[in-house]
Amino acid sequence: MDTTEQTQQQQQAAPKVPQKATLFAKFSFVRGLPLPMLVAVLVVIGAGIFTGYFLSQKGPAGISGKFEVAPGAKVTGEGIGLEDTKTFRDSATGVLKKGGVDGEGTHHLERDGGPSQNAYLTSSVINLNEFVDKKVEVWGETFKGQKAGWLMDVGRIKILE
Repeated sequence: MDTTEQTQQQQQAAPKVPQKATLFAKFSFVRGLPLPMLVAVLVVIGAGIFTGYFLSQKGPAGISGKFEVAPGAKVTGEGIGLEDTKTFRDSATGVLKKGGVDGEGTHHLERDGGPSQNAYLTSSVINLNEFVDKKVEVWGETFKGQKAGWLMDVGRIKILE
């Protein structure tokens, strides 16, 4: 008998040991980890995903919600809108209210000094309805109005209170 035949006979005669089939047998990084440690790792990963999702839903100044903005505009802690300081160089602070004056502006900013100091606003970048009755600072470009003393196209807004 040659050695090849002997090896084949020994393999046939040897009892076959069943191999353990495990769910994670193919993944070398999981093999050897005790089950409690594996569960802990999965819980930490799940908690991270859960926390990240809910934190991403927070807006600036801790205000929850999503803001409607134009493409290219950002929602940051410094404000909502475009960071274009060359175009949107004028600013005003006050309480945002709905309504313009005689068809000019969709909203107005109530400022100290009464109605003569109101800034009338429109925006091609931000949905101003989301900020009604809030004290805000706005940055925009001033236009000459027919009826409004101050007419501004708002490009960025920051909630103050």
